[in-house]
Amino acid sequence: MAVQKLPLAKALNESLRKALETDPKVLIMGEDVGKLGGVFRITDGLQKDFGEDRVIDTPLAESGIVGTAIGLALRGYRPVVEIQFDGFVFPAYDQIVTQLAKMHARALGKIKLPVVIRIPYGGGIGAVEHHSESPEALFAHVAGLKVVSPSNSSDAYWMLQQAIQSDDPVIFFEPKRRYWDKSEVDTEAIPGPLHAARVAQPGSDVTLAAYGPMVKVCLEAAAAAAEEGKSVEVLDLRSMSPIDFDTIQTSVEKTGRLVVVHEAPVFYGSGAEIAARITERCFYHLEAPVLRVGGFHAPYPPARLEEEYLPGLDRVLDAVDRSLAY
Repeated sequence: MAVQKLPLAKALNESLRKALETDPKVLIMGEDVGKLGGVFRITDGLQKDFGEDRVIDTPLAESGIVGTAIGLALRGYRPVVEIQFDGFVFPAYDQIVTQLAKMHARALGKIKLPVVIRIPYGGGIGAVEHHSESPEALFAHVAGLKVVSPSNSSDAYWMLQQAIQSDDPVIFFEPKRRYWDKSEVDTEAIPGPLHAARVAQPGSDVTLAAYGPMVKVCLEAAAAAAEEGKSVEVLDLRSMSPIDFDTIQTSVEKTGRLVVVHEAPVFYGSGAEIAARITERCFYHLEAPVLRVGGFHAPYPPARLEEEYLPGLDRVLDAVDRSLAY
C-alpha cells in the first residue's frame, strides 16, 4: 500500500531500507546501529537483512566514524553516519568542517563527498546532559554543508532519501521528540525539492516560520490564535542551509509580519539570519519588526527544568500578539 500512517522513526527506518535496496553503494555506520538497531531503533532490522558489511557497528569514536565515512565516499560509496545524540557530534566537528565541508572546493569540484550525517537533536525527552542540544546553526554557518530537518513522517521518508542521493554532504537533523508522532507517508509520491520550504498552514495576519520539532508547536499556536480571530500562516522551513528565502518573502509580503521559532538559543541562532535577510528583502512590506522565539543563551538545563527552557505555546502566542500590536 502506497499510503500508510507511520511514526517519524519508522518512516526513517523505511527510507533507509529503501536506500539500501536501491543502491549497493549505500552503507550505514554508527554506534549500536547494527544488532541493537540504534538507541531510537531507527536502524532496527537493517543489519539482519543487509548484513554487517552494509550496516556497520563502529567503535565509540565519532571522529573516526566520520573520517572513515569520508574515505569511503572518496572510494565511491554513499555512507550514512548516525551520531547517537546531538551533543556527541563535537568530537567529529573537526572532520566535518575541515574535511567533509571543504574537500569539494579544495579539489576544484573534481571530488564529491556524498556523506549523510544523521543527528537526533533537540529536547523534550527528559534526557541527561549532552542529549538535548540544538547545534544546527554551527553547521549551517559552514560553507559546503547542506543542513536539513524534517518535521513529519512524510518529509522524514523523502528528505532522507534525497539527502542520500545528493552528491553534497548533508547534515540531517532528526527531531527526537517527534520520533513517535504519526502522519501519512505516500511511498509512491513525487517529492518536492529537498531545500524548499512549504506552507503548513495558510494564513493572512502573521507568518510563523519554524523547522523540525517546533513546526508542531507553531501549528498548535495557529489553531489557538484562530479561536481569537487571528489568521496565522505557518511555514515549515525544512532546510537551514540553504534557506528558501523566496517562500518566506512571499508569505511576509502577504502577512506583513514574521516570527521565527526554533528550539536553539535565539542568540546567534538561525532566526537571526532569517530576520536580517527578510528585513532587507521585505522592508516596505513589514508592519512590525521580525521577532524571534527560541531557547535561552544558557547551557541546556537538567530534565526537570527543560519545559521552562523550551519555547512552548505560550511564548509563541506572546510573540504573535507582540507582532500584531505594532
